[in-house]
Amino acid sequence: MAEQYFSAEPSSKDVRRTLHVTLRGHDADMETSNGVFSGSRLDLGTSVLLRHAPEPPETGTALDIGCGWGPIALALALEAPGLDVWAVDVNERALELTAGNTRRNGAANVHVTATDAQGAPLADQPGGACEAMPADLTFDVIWSNPPIRIGKEALHTLLMTWLPRLRTGGAAYLVVQRNLGSDSLIPWLADALGEGFEVSKYASSKGFRIIEVLRNNQ
Repeated sequence: MAEQYFSAEPSSKDVRRTLHVTLRGHDADMETSNGVFSGSRLDLGTSVLLRHAPEPPETGTALDIGCGWGPIALALALEAPGLDVWAVDVNERALELTAGNTRRNGAANVHVTATDAQGAPLADQPGGACEAMPADLTFDVIWSNPPIRIGKEALHTLLMTWLPRLRTGGAAYLVVQRNLGSDSLIPWLADALGEGFEVSKYASSKGFRIIEVLRNNQ
C-alpha cells in the first residue's frame, strides 16, 4: 500500500467505498478507495491534528500538504468557508477523491493540485479536477499529516517546498508520530527555515506531536 499511495498513478484496483466521519464537529460522507493513504478509515494522526489545531483564519489562503482523500482540506473548508483552500498530493486518485468529497459535502472553496515526486506543483496538471497553482501563491495557514514514510530526505524536500510559502503572520500545524521522528524534526525545521520562523511543539496526543511553525517576518 505504501508504494501505491506514494505513486502518481496507483496500480491497485480503484474500488470505492464510503466512510462517515466527523471533522471538527462537521459530519461528512467521504468516498475513499485503494491506493490512497488510510483508505479504510480516518487516520489517527489526522484525527489528532483536527482535534488540536487552533481555529484557522476566517479568510485568506490555506494549504493541505498530502491531502489523501481530503479530510483535512474539507475540515478547513467547512470551518472557514471564507478560506481559499488548496489541497496537494502526488497521487492523482487521491486528488480526484478530494475534489469529489469536498464538492459532495458543500465545500466549493477547495482547489486540488497535482505535484511531482518532490512535492512541487506540476506546471501541466492532469485532466479532471486538478488545476494549476499560481507560482507566487502564499498561505495564511497550512495543516498537514505529512507522508513520513517517504523517507527523511524526501520529507525534508517536501516540507521545504511549502513551508517557506507561509505569509508573514501565517502558521503551519504538522502532525507527526513521536516514534517516527517528530522530536528531531523540530530542530531540523528551525535550522532549515532560519530567521523569521519559530518552530515548536504545539500539542501531544496518542503518540503524536503537533508541530507549530510560525512566520514572523519576511
